[in-house]
Amino acid sequence: MRALLKRLLPGIAGLIVAGSAASATLTLDGKPTQGALLIGRTEPGTRVTVDGDTVRVSEGGVFLVGFGRDAPATAKLEALFPDGSREQRELRVAQRSYDVQRIDGLPPRKVTPSEEDMVRIRKEIALVKKARSRDDAREDFLAGFRWPLKGRISGVYGSQRILNGKPRRPHFGVDIAAPVGTLVHSPADGLVTLTHEDMFFSGGTLIIDHGHGLSSTFIHLNAILVKEGDRVRQGDPIAEVGATGRVSGPHLDWRMNLLGNRLDPQLLVGPMVP
Repeated sequence: MRALLKRLLPGIAGLIVAGSAASATLTLDGKPTQGALLIGRTEPGTRVTVDGDTVRVSEGGVFLVGFGRDAPATAKLEALFPDGSREQRELRVAQRSYDVQRIDGLPPRKVTPSEEDMVRIRKEIALVKKARSRDDAREDFLAGFRWPLKGRISGVYGSQRILNGKPRRPHFGVDIAAPVGTLVHSPADGLVTLTHEDMFFSGGTLIIDHGHGLSSTFIHLNAILVKEGDRVRQGDPIAEVGATGRVSGPHLDWRMNLLGNRLDPQLLVGPMVP
């Protein structure tokens, strides 16, 4: 197995190995790109850092590396193996260009909240951050991801949003248009860490944790069919599409995070097959 990994290593796109070859092995599955998730495998007991931040390495040597929407062109990965050897890599992160999406006809309050609204919004942001900060040893992500439902893609990751003519934050998910009540299925195994019936911007909100700080968020829901603490399996019905929160029509907004890095779900599931 180790010999196979060593043969595969030189062909991995986007990587520059600094210095002499290490005595242990380290591989990365995936292409370093803004919004992408890489799955790494190395010797159990290895210490891995990315740009100085330590990442969780499982007992089996699995770890995750994620790149946000505006990740810089290079990232530094370092590994300290159990035998004392070290390896450094400079990861070349492919840069992306993003669409501009204009959405008009939203309630003015949903674009420019009042001070009273902001008090509520800050509390809801804290709840979401807490759920997304979970980092435990589960490896539910290893079984892969599937689309939570099928429909017309009405919004994509990274696009700059112009709401009622006013520039606002970029969009960090993928929008799938579907009628209210359409079932949403879990894209992967996981643990339900947050359910909320009605957040100011996101309406009905559900977060599922997949282990190692990787989570899925589903928003604008009409109904949530699971509760906090539930274990879900890939394909389980978890919610219904809605038109709650700040929306212009019924759809599911699916987002993914690796702790503080906002990822592009489409890079994990690929094109939607009708």
